[in-house]
Amino acid sequence: MINHFNVSVAPFGSLPDGGNVSRYELSNPLGMRVGILDFGGIIQSIEVPDRAGEFADVALGFSHLEPYLEKSPYVGALVGRYANRIAGGKFSLQGKQYELAINNGPNHLHGGEQGFDKRLWQARAESTDDAAVLVLSLVSADGDQGYPGEVAVEVTYSLHADNSLAMAVKAKTDAPTLLNMTQHSYFNLSGEPDVLNHEVQIFADRYTPVNSDLIPTGELAPVADTPLDFTSPVKIGARIESDHSQLRFGAGYDHNYVLNKARLEELSLAASAYSEETGRKLELYTTEPGLQFYSGNFLDGELEGKNGVIARRSGFCLEPQHFPDSPNQAHFPSVELNPGQEYTSQTIFKFSLV
Repeated sequence: MINHFNVSVAPFGSLPDGGNVSRYELSNPLGMRVGILDFGGIIQSIEVPDRAGEFADVALGFSHLEPYLEKSPYVGALVGRYANRIAGGKFSLQGKQYELAINNGPNHLHGGEQGFDKRLWQARAESTDDAAVLVLSLVSADGDQGYPGEVAVEVTYSLHADNSLAMAVKAKTDAPTLLNMTQHSYFNLSGEPDVLNHEVQIFADRYTPVNSDLIPTGELAPVADTPLDFTSPVKIGARIESDHSQLRFGAGYDHNYVLNKARLEELSLAASAYSEETGRKLELYTTEPGLQFYSGNFLDGELEGKNGVIARRSGFCLEPQHFPDSPNQAHFPSVELNPGQEYTSQTIFKFSLV
């Protein structure tokens, strides 16, 4: 057990272009450890105790670099410039039309073929009396993946004494553009082969229904009387096989929830997840207006993770974000970023025992 905050660094492989990837490990006085890569800003591991005091890694990931380069389904990644889907990969901004890569059926997903999750970030580690800190920075060129404007992004991960991992994002642009980032970790608090026994609560009375291409219809629909209602704690597996069009479209849960907020950008509790088997609880706080809840339906078992095969529903995601396809849905909260403005976003993953 350590009695202070610390950040250590070790090599984690090399990229095809010769760039060297490093793994930074943040640790706190309670023994919690978080591994983060400077490639993709990826959270590679999160070690927290169960109710018996036994530490285990609750984040899906890989023990070496290659799977992250090949076909990793955004495991642990920082996603940008645009988290989630944009219909047809097209949008209009201040009178100009833009076309992006089509990399998810007929749509653009998670920033394109070479999004922020596939970049080597500049890293700076810090330790203070209050936190273990890793600062990652990236400059995304004008035209990157089809997006306008040069965007400078800084992401700060900080591990605190209460077993909370905070992520703060700041960004600026030199021309009008879109920005909507998220953290795409897959969690399994139990160590079981799937996450269906986890109890999840999402503080949202509405969600954005999707069509068969998983693009929002534009409606903000109530979750009441649907299998998508997590306003009270419900096991992920309780209703996931219900005969409901939304669950058929997503092959389970893959939906954006409209978070209950008094003010649009307030930092508030968005969701929680709990494993009765281990006593581990995860609470998610965010300033974002939406939360994508994904039950790992498209994990295909082809990749070997740190703790075994990454199979269907072996992890779940709670992705704080703006709504999918916002550039094409004028009544959704805006994702436009202009020169002179600063994009900011805060998210906290807090681990505890029950």
